[in-house]
Amino acid sequence: MSSTRPKRQLELWAGVECTVNRVGDRYFNQLERNGHAHRLDDLDLFSGLGIRTMRYPVLWELTAPNGLENTDWSWADERLGRLRELGIRPIVGLVHHGSGPRYTSLLDPHFAEKLAEFAGAVARRYPWVDAYTPVNEPLTTARFSALYGHWYPHARDNLTFAHALLNQCKATVLAMRAIREVNPDAQLAQTEDLGKTYSTPLLAYQADFENERHWLTFDLLCGRVVPGHPMRYFLRGVGVEDAELAWFLDNPCPPDIMGVNQYITSERFLDHRLERYPAHLHGGNGHHEYADTEAVRVRAEGISGPKVLLREAWERYHLPLAVTEAHLGCTREEQLRWLAEIWDSAQALRVEGVDIRAVAAWSLLGACGWDNLLTRPDGGYEPGVFDMRAPHPRPTALAYMVRDLAAGERPDHPVLGLPGWWDRPQRLLYPPARTQAASRPSPNDPLIHREAARPLLITGATGTLGNALARLCDQRGLPYRLLTRRDMDIADASSVRAVLDEMRPWAVVNAAGYVRVDDAEREASICFRENTTGPAVLAGECARLGLPLLTFSSDLVFDGRKRSPYVESDAVAPLNVYGCSKAEAEERVLEALPSALIVRTSAFFGPWDERNFITAAIRTLAAGRAFVAANDAVVSPTYVPDLVHASLDLLIDGESGVWHLANPGAITWEALARRAAELAGINPTGIQGRPTDALGLGAQRPLYSALGSERGTLLPPLDDALMRYMTECEVPWTGRKIARSVFMG
Repeated sequence: MSSTRPKRQLELWAGVECTVNRVGDRYFNQLERNGHAHRLDDLDLFSGLGIRTMRYPVLWELTAPNGLENTDWSWADERLGRLRELGIRPIVGLVHHGSGPRYTSLLDPHFAEKLAEFAGAVARRYPWVDAYTPVNEPLTTARFSALYGHWYPHARDNLTFAHALLNQCKATVLAMRAIREVNPDAQLAQTEDLGKTYSTPLLAYQADFENERHWLTFDLLCGRVVPGHPMRYFLRGVGVEDAELAWFLDNPCPPDIMGVNQYITSERFLDHRLERYPAHLHGGNGHHEYADTEAVRVRAEGISGPKVLLREAWERYHLPLAVTEAHLGCTREEQLRWLAEIWDSAQALRVEGVDIRAVAAWSLLGACGWDNLLTRPDGGYEPGVFDMRAPHPRPTALAYMVRDLAAGERPDHPVLGLPGWWDRPQRLLYPPARTQAASRPSPNDPLIHREAARPLLITGATGTLGNALARLCDQRGLPYRLLTRRDMDIADASSVRAVLDEMRPWAVVNAAGYVRVDDAEREASICFRENTTGPAVLAGECARLGLPLLTFSSDLVFDGRKRSPYVESDAVAPLNVYGCSKAEAEERVLEALPSALIVRTSAFFGPWDERNFITAAIRTLAAGRAFVAANDAVVSPTYVPDLVHASLDLLIDGESGVWHLANPGAITWEALARRAAELAGINPTGIQGRPTDALGLGAQRPLYSALGSERGTLLPPLDDALMRYMTECEVPWTGRKIARSVFMG
């Protein structure tokens, strides 16, 4: 291996998730779901980050769905033309986890020739395009479509899998041949998921097979599946003819760029000890039954990681490499850490002489439905470099990281100070198993060792929200200090100054405050001290030190006269002392620190505390007692874990101003109690609805305070949150008395 550093600087590429896969007779179109199909100005946003090369779709299914003679070039003309104007080099993809238009399929004997015809038309239309990925991840697509049955044509046998793979690889060769008739210098950037399989000793043969199989796309294109190749025996054994394999020996088409798509969950572990794993992980190969799970969740050594896997790819092929998908569907700091690790791994390997050209941030607009492998329309959304849950693409912390990397600068976000979840003990969900395969560098390796992270300072140690923040910071690997009033009096500037100077946090989260809405009517001075003076003092001291501040406000800043969900720009008009204290706090905080983040929320409930409306309702009903709730007051209940995760993501993203965070769903307190009882399997007949005026409350409440947002809907629907509460609740519903059975939050 050469010891000289490659001459080119490592490049930052990017891409948009653009899968158009088929399930039955239905196509699932990522470009529609992320909205890029209808937004040309996304390209200007990408250019503004400094991106100069990106994977970009001109998909066969969308461009020529009714045959080449009816091709509609309008979308591609506009997009590729704009990319050219912006100086962004496209690597054009023609099929992305697809099976082609309806007049063909992965099993069509003429699939390859048909795609080549389309590829030639694309090349003639855009002769200046000099890089292509005719078929994205042929092996992965063949597995999902013809071995596991997830996608069309929904087969589940080895021979169909083999034909689907060979068809895609042949299509790649013929497509590049057609393209090079127009542009002889056009490059093939062939992508494939780079995984690795580990196992118990009994299943070593299966792991060896899968580790050999995952190179098949590249081995076929490079003309390596010669007599004696392990996969040749497999392919011939399942019924592939010699002539089909000989074709690739006669028509090699090695990639100009070997594109590796890097995902944590692509490393798998096979274990014959089925009792250790839930039934949905059980499977087999006809000889042994075994569980197939993510290696990171069970392997004591952890995953091999990008550095090891990229080196293996280089040593096998000695072809120029690029990480063509670097993505993690997770919390924001973990997304940053994963991209940083891949980037660091690539840089370190370049020093060793490995020719790695680029790392591509994926996906710019996030991804939809991969939590169910694009098999249903109800899949979740994972934000990427931009968050599409806003009215317009909202840059996340990843956007600023991409901008820095593209400019050749080292990102320095404070959350990069600790390893990601894949390197922490909490990653293990099953009894740890050890293997003899090579492991990733330890956290003490110079590659990933970083200066000790500064903490997040959290106030409100005795409250529900403060404790939830601490719990989830532990889960997310965010160092923090949770403070009581004795540790720091937020309304005392000298106390705040001393603590901030000593602890040097990277940000402050204020979860402290006076929460007794009715008592505030007679304890106004105490309420204002904690809810108004305290946050204002924190804002002033954060301004002095240049620190981000996150603080919380309430739906009770509104008067309830509106009959549609309140958004951030609606005028505040509180009806009670508590609401006044929060409204004034918002004004004073933003006056002292315009960059502060203020989260308005409503009626939160969580799985870890006893003093919330839903826990009280279920417990009271389960004990056979009546539960009284208002039947005329409409709110937006908020699940605390969702609230905390979204708030922390916004803080890490550097967001500012007022945000509304509540689980979408306007509902009365009575209806909420009934829905909770229904989901808990408890008879709701004990619920008694009463007008708010009849409850004898000390403070006036708005009869409508549902929250919506004009900035972005970041939390899942209320019913989704309620169902998760039922499975995640750690507070017993029976066995304890509660103080009262009348609740207004």
